[in-house]
Amino acid sequence: MYQSHWGLQKSPFRGCLDPELFFESPGHGEALARMQFLVENRRRVGLLTGIAGSGKSMLLEVLAEQYRRQGQPAAKIDLIGLEPAEMLATLAVGLELNVDPTDSMGLLWRAVTDRLTEYRFRRLNTAILLDDADRASQPVLDQITRLAQHDRSPESRVTLILAGQRQRIGRLGDTLLGLAELRIEVEPWEEPETAEFLKTSLARAGRESPVFDDSAVALLHELTHGIPRRVSQLADLSLVAGAGAGLDTIDAEVIESVYHELGMVEV
Repeated sequence: MYQSHWGLQKSPFRGCLDPELFFESPGHGEALARMQFLVENRRRVGLLTGIAGSGKSMLLEVLAEQYRRQGQPAAKIDLIGLEPAEMLATLAVGLELNVDPTDSMGLLWRAVTDRLTEYRFRRLNTAILLDDADRASQPVLDQITRLAQHDRSPESRVTLILAGQRQRIGRLGDTLLGLAELRIEVEPWEEPETAEFLKTSLARAGRESPVFDDSAVALLHELTHGIPRRVSQLADLSLVAGAGAGLDTIDAEVIESVYHELGMVEV
């Protein structure tokens, strides 16, 4: 394991959606604040867009965790591959309902909408966070549209935030796009943000002294275009290569070698 070589207590660039690993760059912090605005002001629909790997899923996870800790309802669902009944059953579980996943669509719909009505009477704002909405099937999108239009009263307290890649967000359809009151764009990092992410992640893992020199940071940022997921991947693989070679620091030569040898494709 490369952790011992670099004096790390854990892997600094794990690829999981752990809110504790969230790096709040100015852009990601602004995106989070705008999502909070949507929920706290009881807006019906918002869109979270960006290129693949820009951090949309992590932002939704962080927002959901924040509201759960406050005792506020928040359900996060990845829509890839789900059938309509699966989506409703998953949503019901996210709303802390005990449902039978084999129930009919009618029963699942009633359970979900009854719960949302209950939360409204309890004056609880409800965040429904739908990841990879641009890759959902049309039948699932139809159910989401129905959900977005379920309660049109001024007392409604349900906010749907749909995340997807900017070039495919049009797949949501005219109705959902027309209901969206705010589109939040997640941009890649600038080079200083990439540098701060590397420093912060290593410090969280137990390493205080630098590992990546300035040339490594600059090239890593250039090759990954500042896309968070790719920054993490290339940084992690470079640590592995550096440990294998017994290096004390990572320079641009290591970054370039890892990038080409492992066939990381351009975006």
